[in-house]
Amino acid sequence: MTAAGLELLEQTEAECVIGWRLRSLGDAGYGFDDALALAVQPGVDLHLAADLLRRGCPPETALRILL
Repeated sequence: MTAAGLELLEQTEAECVIGWRLRSLGDAGYGFDDALALAVQPGVDLHLAADLLRRGCPPETALRILL
């Protein structure tokens, strides 16, 4: 979803999307603060974010790559 598309969603829908992204990133192995930083950025690819950790990339390095 693009940033413009996310802005068009109602507030409650946006909150649901961010919540889902936050849970997905947490399940992938990110800590809460890192997952939240990524979840609120609509341009961050969740599959890439999870794949980086799965391949052994440290979370702090993954954040620098993704943000």
